[in-house]
Amino acid sequence: MRIENSFIPVRGVGETTERRLWEHGITHWDDFDGNVVGDTLADRIEDFIADGRQHLDRGNLTPFAEALPASSRWRLYENVREETCFLDIETTGLDASCNDVTTVSLHRGGETKTFVKDRDLTSDRLASELESASLLVTFNGQRFDVPFLETCYDVDVTTPHVDLMYPCKKVGLDGGLKAIEQDLGIEREMPDISGRDAVRLWHEYERGDERALETLIEYNRADTKNMEPLMDRVATRLHEEVFESVQRTA
Repeated sequence: MRIENSFIPVRGVGETTERRLWEHGITHWDDFDGNVVGDTLADRIEDFIADGRQHLDRGNLTPFAEALPASSRWRLYENVREETCFLDIETTGLDASCNDVTTVSLHRGGETKTFVKDRDLTSDRLASELESASLLVTFNGQRFDVPFLETCYDVDVTTPHVDLMYPCKKVGLDGGLKAIEQDLGIEREMPDISGRDAVRLWHEYERGDERALETLIEYNRADTKNMEPLMDRVATRLHEEVFESVQRTA
């Protein structure tokens, strides 16, 4: 499903009205017919479509991300699949005011990069990586990863953001990232270590154990890379449940 299939970013259009538009064959902006809704709402939709085309031409997803509920931002993904950056961090604790970010991994276009505290993890590096991405995808990043980076590295994360935890809940996938991976049969090569282990590994590295850092990095990279197949599967399932199901019954 693409942004151009969506009408819920329009003020006054909820899921019920959007579904009614789809049921009348208006499944794309190109198909819009103002006779299906009232004049005022039709004017709003037409303005939204005109502005939306300009935003897409400029590669600007921010207005759509701001207008869509968190559980519906998965709709942005298909438009910028190749420019999407998957991000995951490791920290020394849960409180950004007194704990540190130790590693940050970013996966985009088949390549994974990892930055390490006191080595190459800097505000400028993070800002550059995020600014070059059209879409940011995390798991629980809205409440954890992004606030941590903003607090510890004074980075202003303005990249349109999909927190996978919310669309996962929409399709009945609850729990942490690893539990959901297991439910979907997404495999990882890393042993099953926890966030607490990640803290331990960092402290072992600080005491001189380079192998502990290697394990921590491998763990962080696995979390990041596995978000891509998870995003693919969740977006596909939601496309079928939200969009294709209406077309089948229309």
